[in-house]
Amino acid sequence: MPNIRRLNHAVLYVSDAQRSAEFYRGVLGFELVQESAGGRAVFLRAGGSTNHHDLGLFGIGTTVRSTGAGLYHLAWQVDTIDELATIRQRLVDARALRGESDHGVSKSLYGHDPDGIEFEIMWMVPESDWGAYATDAIVAPLDLAAETTTWSGVTTRA
Repeated sequence: MPNIRRLNHAVLYVSDAQRSAEFYRGVLGFELVQESAGGRAVFLRAGGSTNHHDLGLFGIGTTVRSTGAGLYHLAWQVDTIDELATIRQRLVDARALRGESDHGVSKSLYGHDPDGIEFEIMWMVPESDWGAYATDAIVAPLDLAAETTTWSGVTTRA
């Protein structure tokens, strides 16, 4: 059986594609790739990506958000803990920071876009430092200042 390698892109239904695109561009640094359908379909690329697009936004007008079965969140990875700290401040400034967690193998921020769609921005600890966390999933409070002191300048980009 073929192996799935990675998520190439995600497409979200949003109330206003232009408003959501401005959020993802302004707060997370995504770049505009293409617009179609009179601006109701917007395709964006993450700043460090080699994909054609990483995020598609399809504007469908006013919606009622379901809390039933469905997607919980999308996660985007940054190369350094320093980038994570920068994005944290951008999320705070945009009033979009929803939470912060230390998962042992990763350090994560949780935000929400203008429609309340949750996403995660995470930095992966180098695999050589996972230790017991390789098999023990945790959710602990994130001390980003301490983690930045420990990991500043360390990249986990493959």
